[in-house]
Amino acid sequence: MTISIRSLVPGDRVRVAGLARGDRGYRQRLLAMGLTPGVEFTLKRVAPLGDPIEISVRNFALTLRRDEASVLELERLS
Repeated sequence: MTISIRSLVPGDRVRVAGLARGDRGYRQRLLAMGLTPGVEFTLKRVAPLGDPIEISVRNFALTLRRDEASVLELERLS
């Protein structure tokens, strides 16, 4: 079962299951930033108004806008 990035709270660990249809250019940028299927990441922080978010992936911090990152299909990890 896949979940949306909007349902995450700080501390949640997830795995990228795939990428949904969306802007091809932005999908390519997400892949180039290391958000490939199978990679795990942790949601670290959410800005006070809910956007952007900071994730920890492959030993670095990455800040994303929720709308743009909504193309990620995620699986929650325990």
